[in-house]
Amino acid sequence: MPEQRARRARPWSAATAAGCAAVLVAQLVGCAPSTRPTDEYPGAQQMLDARAAAVRRHDAAAFLATVDPRAAAFRGRQRQVIGNLAAVPVADWHYDLVSTGAFTLPEGGTDRRLAAQVRLSYRLRGFDTAPVTSLQYLTLTERSGRWLVSSDTDGAADGRSGTGQLWEQGPVRVVRGRYSLVLGGTGNPARLRDLADRVDAAVPAVSAAWKGKWAGKVVVEAPDSLARMAQLMGGDDPTAYTGIAAVTTGEAGASPAAPADRVIVNPDAYEELNDLGRTVVLTHETTHVATRTLTSPATPLWLSEGFADWVAYRGVHRRPAATAPELSRAVAAGRPPRRLPTDGDFGFRAGAERLATAYEGGWLACRMIAEKWGEARLIAFYRDTGRRGIHTAAGAVKAPMEARTAGPAAPAASPSPAVGGGDRQPARTAAVDRALRDQLGVGLAEFTAMWRAYVQRQLK
Repeated sequence: MPEQRARRARPWSAATAAGCAAVLVAQLVGCAPSTRPTDEYPGAQQMLDARAAAVRRHDAAAFLATVDPRAAAFRGRQRQVIGNLAAVPVADWHYDLVSTGAFTLPEGGTDRRLAAQVRLSYRLRGFDTAPVTSLQYLTLTERSGRWLVSSDTDGAADGRSGTGQLWEQGPVRVVRGRYSLVLGGTGNPARLRDLADRVDAAVPAVSAAWKGKWAGKVVVEAPDSLARMAQLMGGDDPTAYTGIAAVTTGEAGASPAAPADRVIVNPDAYEELNDLGRTVVLTHETTHVATRTLTSPATPLWLSEGFADWVAYRGVHRRPAATAPELSRAVAAGRPPRRLPTDGDFGFRAGAERLATAYEGGWLACRMIAEKWGEARLIAFYRDTGRRGIHTAAGAVKAPMEARTAGPAAPAASPSPAVGGGDRQPARTAAVDRALRDQLGVGLAEFTAMWRAYVQRQLK
């Protein structure tokens, strides 16, 4: 059963410019049943195929022909959706009927209905080499032998709302850059241009640091409000993303054919950032896009987030204390860290201080590697760690879902200061230890002790 992994978001501050984020959002897809719903309901899949073809052709009449004429309000919203899609450079678009009985249907009516889970897969022209995938929960109604879409909200009572799309929120404005494609609302055109320009600067900066093969292109979604950002993340609680400047979605540890990434921006938080903060955010997120295929369940968040921050601050000449203010205060107060940050420390609801400290600790760990062993060895360590997760048998190296999903993180197990990871999965701790030994010549316990001393030297 495939599952998308979550990277946590760094808290931002306009004063310190320590703003950024990066999340891989969990969207679980059900395992395939023995009898496929497309075999049982071929007419439903044929209708979905016709609906997808209408989107690809930008054919509003054909699209609305798949919508139940008796669902007047829903039909009105669908008319707006197909209109909003006109500006989006769609290269491919498909719907797949995944399952039926996905939620409880409202009572009433005599026509046959299906509570359908549908997978949307789409690509944007010139940017996506693989599709973006998301789930929808649709009520399909058979009328006069034809299946039609009647609703996309009936599953909400069962928590089956699917992931919202930008074009469902209103008209879409598109801004193109050399390496960027920004899709946004119409509320702030200047912000969309700013995002495109910063991503255009971030892509070569990331390529210079990472030196690995990647697409070299980034798609950004910039909704007009925090609430709309939460919808794009598949959540219904905007407060979970307050202070999160941006997140990156995608599937960690996957092949190059894995679903494409999206950088999703929180307009409220982004507007509060200063010039350096905005640059750091977009470079951090672009790093996640570049490294995604070699970021696996074996990669601890202190490494994936710390590396993204290391790239983002690589060309910035600031004192470490200015970039790591929370850890600086802790060191000054005689409370230096005893262990490397755990995945639980990166949870959205971990608290601003704990979250900031986790990001700062991860950044300093990667900075230490680059200074002591060299940038090439840091990259080799990152790649080696990720490959161990990709090449391990399924289930052998798997991070706890509660520490990886976009929801609240459960408390992590009490870590040992010696190993510094606090991971519940011994296989992952062993993978990180082995990668450290192979690439840096030290084990995890020794590395943790070196990092603790480095933090105190840099921040005292």
